Amino acid sequence: MRAEAGESRGSAESNQKIRSKVESRMLGLDRNRLSWWDHWRALASYQLPRRYKWLVTANEATRGSAINNRIVDSTSMLAARTLTSGLLSGLTNPATPWFKFEIDGFSDPGSDVVLWLAECQRRMSTVFQESNFYNSMAVMYFDLVVFGTAAVLIYDDFDDVIRCFNPCLGEYYVDVDNKHRVVVFYRKFVMTIAQVVAEFGEENCSDSVRRLYHEGGTALTQEIICAHGLEPNDDALYGVPKRFKFRECYWEWGSSQDLLLRKKGYVEFPGFVARWDVVGNDPYGRSPGMDALGDDKQLQKETVRKASAIDKMVNPPLKADIQLKNQPASLLPGGITYVNGYGRDRPGLEPIFTVMPPIAELKQDIAEIQDRIRRTFFNNLFTDISNLDTVRTASEIRARVEEKLVMLPVIKRLDNEALAPSIERTWAIMQRAGLLPPPPAGAPANGFIAIRYISPFAMAMRAAETTAMERSMAFGGNLVAVDPSVLDNYDLDATVHLYTAALGADMRMLRTDEERDALRGQRAQQAQQKQMMETGSQLVSGAKVLSDTQVGGGQNALQAMLGGGAVGPGGGEAPV
Repeated sequence: MRAEAGESRGSAESNQKIRSKVESRMLGLDRNRLSWWDHWRALASYQLPRRYKWLVTANEATRGSAINNRIVDSTSMLAARTLTSGLLSGLTNPATPWFKFEIDGFSDPGSDVVLWLAECQRRMSTVFQESNFYNSMAVMYFDLVVFGTAAVLIYDDFDDVIRCFNPCLGEYYVDVDNKHRVVVFYRKFVMTIAQVVAEFGEENCSDSVRRLYHEGGTALTQEIICAHGLEPNDDALYGVPKRFKFRECYWEWGSSQDLLLRKKGYVEFPGFVARWDVVGNDPYGRSPGMDALGDDKQLQKETVRKASAIDKMVNPPLKADIQLKNQPASLLPGGITYVNGYGRDRPGLEPIFTVMPPIAELKQDIAEIQDRIRRTFFNNLFTDISNLDTVRTASEIRARVEEKLVMLPVIKRLDNEALAPSIERTWAIMQRAGLLPPPPAGAPANGFIAIRYISPFAMAMRAAETTAMERSMAFGGNLVAVDPSVLDNYDLDATVHLYTAALGADMRMLRTDEERDALRGQRAQQAQQKQMMETGSQLVSGAKVLSDTQVGGGQNALQAMLGGGAVGPGGGEAPV
């Protein structure tokens, strides 16, 4: 596979200037992220503890220790999982096509341009399937619904064409440009000695890393902190050619100032940063997890109190006369404990204790909180249909889904911040590697290739278009009874093409205009031949009838030929 950009190690002086600049910017990004950092830590504690890094620490021995001690009720985790699964299947379902390519002015299903675009789509879908793209998207959706911000890096790969990476929240920093697009991405993360050498090459590593690498054994698993900077290529200091819009560099955090692990340029941003909802020029997004955090805290506290109340019912605190100290007592069901002098005031038997906490009220309040959390995570969008008590029509179910999708504004944002960058990045990698077919002769030299999404969510959002077509055709059909000529207003061929395109179906299922016209001409010719054959058959049948008719001769024959009756002996007409 052809490389995306040339890589250079650079001189010690230039590397030192680069290191000074990128480390200074990272410190500024770290300061701006501090308030978000505290919020993410609370979200991780209650909803998704394993996808967050509080501190980037090398050789951390407690990395696998339990860190979800605050999670007693897993409703938020399950609700986030449901929303994640719904987004994955509704936007980027691995089992069905969810995108297609179009060029304005080329819609004929049989044209070379349309067939070329369909082949490009098929090849890119294969790349997505064979790589780890969909696994990475599943992790990205989970980060997005809980934390509101999720990042994916997409690099070219010799074996799978692309290789996706999910930086862990807490490792990276982002910033936006004047158009509020994320174009700056910095991070600190850990890698083992073996990973560093395999990724960047031994010649680019520091002396300490090379020494540990040659030492081998357990030294290969030792971790170091690496830093990564990715930003617009607007400074000649880096030495990256201006044709590359973005530049990146890797370096060992805390090592010598004159060393860089890698310096590289990119024509397009090598990945994307998706956000659920954004306010103003904030670089980080807000999420359903943030909206549900207050309910989640209340749920955990009430769940603990409910368990404590049940425990007090089963094993409550006791009080006893001082005379019972160091005396045997039976707390088993049906057991009796005898107390000296107890029967003077209370004759007969009675329970030792009675604890009746309001369990029913606690359970009802907890159920309300759980339902509120599920709705905050839009679970009703995916589960209401299966929870219906009565059978509904397909039209009613479709209308309910369309109504709920309006409540999910993140769909269009994901189209712009996640799906389109993924497709454009993969297209560029495949094109440089020669994995896309050459465009046909009829394709425009600088034609804009548009991405059309045909996922279930995208089709549901565009359902209003097909509904308008159906209502118009139904209205015209009702007027046919009054005036049949009203159908002259409709171009039925164009309507079929528009309806099929609006549904997102493959346009290759429709015949080309030439094939359609040829088929209609053939059908018309067959109908004409059939009519001629029927006319000829009627003529032959009439001739046979005439030949079998007894008309006599002379005047009677002449009269029969003229269509009259036979002339009788008396000069009058007689029946033939």
